[in-house]
Amino acid sequence: MKTNMEDIDKLIKETLTEEEAKFYDKLNEQNLFQMVVGLFQGKNKWIMYLINIVTIIFFFLFWYCIVQFFSTDNTNEMLKWGFGSVIFLMAISMLKLFAWMQMDKNAIIREVKRLELQVSSLSGKMSE
Repeated sequence: MKTNMEDIDKLIKETLTEEEAKFYDKLNEQNLFQMVVGLFQGKNKWIMYLINIVTIIFFFLFWYCIVQFFSTDNTNEMLKWGFGSVIFLMAISMLKLFAWMQMDKNAIIREVKRLELQVSSLSGKMSE
């Protein structure tokens, strides 16, 4: 299967101009580190910076609630601090889930662009 994909990539690159070939090379599959770095590029990078700042704040608040939970003997206080720690932990999870969904969205957009380039390349080759 790998050789078939490599053959298709080679065929596509032969039909592209030099500028299109460079763009096509940028659309290769990314590893996890490249996807995370990709979150901080583009128009909405400020949202990712804000989300990470809020995540760090929530993490410290979560630890504060945990420390307070284990340092009290009053059951009502334990319920309050335990509830607070669960809320902060859920908020951190939701923010991380948002980041993972953005990484998935970027991967899908990259694949759609790659397909568009392949279709235009093959349609150009068919019209010749």
